[in-house]
Amino acid sequence: MSTVMSTATAANSDELRIDGTAYQSRLLVGTGKYRDLEQTRLAIEASGAQIITVAIRRTNIGQNQDEPSLLDVLPPQHYTYLPNTAGCYSAEEAVRTCRLARELLDDHTLVKLEVLGDEKTLFPDIVQTLEAAAVLIAEGFRVMVYTNDDPIVAKRLEDMGCVAVMPLAAPIGSGLGIRNPHNIRTIIENAGVPVLVDAGVGCASDAAIAMELGCDGVLMNTAIAGARDPVLMASAMKKAVEAGRESWLAGRIPKKRFASASSPLDGTFF
Repeated sequence: MSTVMSTATAANSDELRIDGTAYQSRLLVGTGKYRDLEQTRLAIEASGAQIITVAIRRTNIGQNQDEPSLLDVLPPQHYTYLPNTAGCYSAEEAVRTCRLARELLDDHTLVKLEVLGDEKTLFPDIVQTLEAAAVLIAEGFRVMVYTNDDPIVAKRLEDMGCVAVMPLAAPIGSGLGIRNPHNIRTIIENAGVPVLVDAGVGCASDAAIAMELGCDGVLMNTAIAGARDPVLMASAMKKAVEAGRESWLAGRIPKKRFASASSPLDGTFF
């Protein structure tokens, strides 16, 4: 009984810590691709997310004063905004976008760095990503970085000073799920900062698998916003991340080639 209670207590008090700040939710959610701002608000609320990403080049957060602003439906007092550099294809573009975000959000320095290599795959351009990360870190930004699933690159980004590394599970928006769990696991085993799967999640089971691998969190947008019912999918993703984390904390049984009886024969009466 005491073991069960202590395990449950540990799960309930389990926090995600990014750059010294603790969060109860390990699900990070994007704010793009929804039908309108009202659907955005409802989905974010259903997800339970505390960190929300904002594509600065595509979302109005005050730069267009004559248009509805995301800030009106998702107040910064209630959420940690994570400006991202979605749509940037060079280090120069990404750095400029982060500087704009800092200006719009009153010296906000926590950002998601994403530098893409081409429009077809949307894979990260690692050379440009490393270059942008170096500049941003030197300017005092706290960088959460989108990268490929290469453990060497992930460790280098951490050593540079990134506060979280976010390897893709599959191409952005593909919904293919975790394509290379072994590399993701290797990144986790060697990381000293949070590791969050970013891109490629398609359904709740994908999110649970990411968490069962030992990821500290999952970041997604299309999987929720592109669902037939985004609000319901947001709720499903919330539960999946929580279940996957609890499964990781509980510790799965070893895999075996052959059966192992649930009720052993040792000590039977006949």
